[in-house]
Amino acid sequence: MGKKQSQTQSFLENGIRLPVSVIDVSGNFVAQVKTKEKDGYDAIQIAFGNRKRIKKPIKGHLDKAGIKTSARFFREIKFDEAAEIELGKNLGALEIFQPGDIVDVSGVSKGKGFAGVVKRHHFKGGPRTHGQSDRERAPGSLGQTTTPGRVYKGKRMAGRMGHENVTVKNLEIIEVTNDGLILVKGLVPGGVNSLVIVKKVGENKKFVPLYKEVTEKLTVKPAAKEAPVKARSEAPVETQTDSAGALPVSDDVQEEEALKSPQQSEAPRAEDKVVKEEAKEGEQNANS
Repeated sequence: MGKKQSQTQSFLENGIRLPVSVIDVSGNFVAQVKTKEKDGYDAIQIAFGNRKRIKKPIKGHLDKAGIKTSARFFREIKFDEAAEIELGKNLGALEIFQPGDIVDVSGVSKGKGFAGVVKRHHFKGGPRTHGQSDRERAPGSLGQTTTPGRVYKGKRMAGRMGHENVTVKNLEIIEVTNDGLILVKGLVPGGVNSLVIVKKVGENKKFVPLYKEVTEKLTVKPAAKEAPVKARSEAPVETQTDSAGALPVSDDVQEEEALKSPQQSEAPRAEDKVVKEEAKEGEQNANS
């Protein structure tokens, strides 16, 4: 037994997207073991769920099995080797189901209230021509005339829709977690937190698992040891000096210092001013 939690989507390793139903099957306990010698048949009774207020007969039944939690639902399952199962054992999801198993899921469908035949039984409705403006969603004829003179039982008509026991067959289990959750491919009947029964019927040999992101751990390699630097030779270096005892200066350094000196940089500016003044005087004399 399980509790429907939600509906979501997942992706397989081959990139296919699937609708997935999440079912919580944690908390299944063996409440009673029945045998042929005592009860006439082999079966086990499973307790599931929780309730706020528990009745004394149910509490005594659970105490006898050693179950400390209060159970809400009880179901029997026929089992040939029931005598070998321990009373009060907690049935884990991984003990019963594996990814790739084919299961049938049963539950009570959602109630839709009073519905017509088009919504409830998918009737086509009447034609939209020849003046039948009020027959689009009508059921049509319900039976014959004199023979048999009545409406057969089970005739599809308008009425209450939903809230029925529904079984969806041949669903596939995609993933089983350690905390008791199973992911079932497709949709299962019932609303959120409703009771469902999952029954294993087969196994898919061509099962494709879910896609899982693999996070690689980055390993920091140790820094390579630097090669030892060879000791430089301590031989004296000979330098040439001029007659004054100063070190010689290269031609490039002399050029840079000449550009930086303010006296040489201001000289051409003064010459430009003299040339401009002479040009102005020449223009004035020509105009006069």
